[in-house]
Amino acid sequence: MLFSTYEFFLIFLPIVFSVYFFLTSKRLIIGSKVWLVVSSLFFYSWWNINYLPLLLISVFVNYGIGTSLIDSNDEGLSSRKKTPSKYVLLVVGIVFNLFFLGYFKYTDFLIENFNGVFGTNVPLPNIVLPLAISFFTFQQIAYLVDSYRSETKEYDLLSYMLFVTFFPQLIAGPIVHHKEMMPQFSNVKNMAKQYRNILLGLSIFTVGLFKKVVIADSFSIWATQGFDHSKDLDFYDAWFTSLSYSMQLYFDFSGYVEMAIGAALLFNIRLPFNFNSPYKATDIQDFWRRWHITLSRFLRDYVYIPLGGNRSSTILTYRNLFLTFLIGGFWHGAGWGFVIWGALHGLAVVSNRLWRTLGIKLNSFFAWFVTFNFVNVAWIFFRARELEDALKVISGMLSFDELIPLFKTTFGTVPEIEVFMLLISTAFLLYCGDIRSFNSNLVRKKYAVLVLSMLLFVCILKINSSAVSEFLYFEF
Repeated sequence: MLFSTYEFFLIFLPIVFSVYFFLTSKRLIIGSKVWLVVSSLFFYSWWNINYLPLLLISVFVNYGIGTSLIDSNDEGLSSRKKTPSKYVLLVVGIVFNLFFLGYFKYTDFLIENFNGVFGTNVPLPNIVLPLAISFFTFQQIAYLVDSYRSETKEYDLLSYMLFVTFFPQLIAGPIVHHKEMMPQFSNVKNMAKQYRNILLGLSIFTVGLFKKVVIADSFSIWATQGFDHSKDLDFYDAWFTSLSYSMQLYFDFSGYVEMAIGAALLFNIRLPFNFNSPYKATDIQDFWRRWHITLSRFLRDYVYIPLGGNRSSTILTYRNLFLTFLIGGFWHGAGWGFVIWGALHGLAVVSNRLWRTLGIKLNSFFAWFVTFNFVNVAWIFFRARELEDALKVISGMLSFDELIPLFKTTFGTVPEIEVFMLLISTAFLLYCGDIRSFNSNLVRKKYAVLVLSMLLFVCILKINSSAVSEFLYFEF
């Protein structure tokens, strides 16, 4: 079930909301949690109910292992005095999650490359990737590691299931942490309707919906044409293709997250922010402090620091940085494009560290220009289905002999007024930033209500007039 469909925001969400607060008003707290879990599992099963057992197996296994690790903490063992058996149990839990993720996500990729290297003809099993497997796997690995570190409490199975399956964040994040979620689910104040949160949640959801169905889906048409359907691209078409995908990806993913944050806020649950105007970044480290913030946090805490972080020599620190981003790239998908994208960002972060040691500062505009264009070019490998597609776009971007005529339209048959309104909306939302600036006092102003109502009306027209597309991060 997509957030951007009538089935979700006109039927599913109102029903789940109404029944949940009816149960809490009757002090049926356990019943309200059961209702949220069942609703979330129904939401997850909407695409394919065959995925549901896989999700439940992952939840039950990780809960069992995590509970065993927490038991050792209750015995008063410090993090430095863990028994070998508990360490082995942690390793088993991590291996289980990585095997679970690896089998479904990377088996076909590994067999295909094995065939290519050794000239064999091992048939591909063509395994279908279960929805959200990357997100709930990372989420539960973090839980196991924190349990081993004595940083968790013993939770009941129902609360743990709600933590993993809570429908706003289940499919594509943000990657939530138990410390920021578990206390909210048990907070009695969150069991009552809070009309300020309802107003704010609906407003944030509307902005996210507009980002997705009006902006991202419009740019997706041009990005798809350039990457998948055009055999050759000249200078203008290549740059327009790459920029279209950069805009599509940002507005698609940030739109999803804002819809998730808005939907969760209806239930008085605050999900973490995941974006902070990343295309305003003035260096690559700044970009990763702003883009997919919860993934950056996970990679830092559970990959970079365990690798050694910056506790060793400078060379090892650079190695750890590069490997972290390489792993982050491969996490996104089973393809060499993702590996190259991760490697490019790893090299960029290492180069940025080296540059800082020189003590040279760039002009802020030039620093932004370089950063944005690097990110834009790296996205080409992230998007391209084949490496040939990436090279096609990049070669077109470097075709300077085709700069005449000075301008030519690349919008095809799209009406000029629609293009104009799209570019104005894009520029406005890029300039104003993400939802950190939202608050309940702002959205209660008359002009804000009018603007949000207009955005919702445009979204409804857009949904009604075109096919609904999935969110990009559903693929990962």
